[in-house]
Amino acid sequence: QVQLVQSGGGLVQPGGSLRLSCAASGRTFSGYAMGWFRQAPGKEREFVAGISWSGTSNYPDSVKGRFTISRDNAKNTGYLQMNSLKFEDTAVYYCAARSTYYTRTATDYDYWGQGTQVTVSS
Repeated sequence: QVQLVQSGGGLVQPGGSLRLSCAASGRTFSGYAMGWFRQAPGKEREFVAGISWSGTSNYPDSVKGRFTISRDNAKNTGYLQMNSLKFEDTAVYYCAARSTYYTRTATDYDYWGQGTQVTVSS
């Protein structure tokens, strides 16, 4: 079992930045792939970033060049750095983990953080 606890998030103006953290406990975090997803009201959960155990990352076009996923296996923590935030980035953000390679499909992930609200507003 892996437990994921998120921190970060909040209210930011358009063009601003936020960093989300996802602290893992339980089994060895370094062996897991991690993903970040978001869900806006009335919408499906959407993939925003994924990273393999070795650091290979992937992003959809909607966030590429603005969001950066990273991980510190020594600290059992993953991060999502979000820059140049837009109104449409407003959502609840979730980190997730699975024991094999990352995917863009939320149902492929076995473990989830509690979610954190990100609101982009002027």
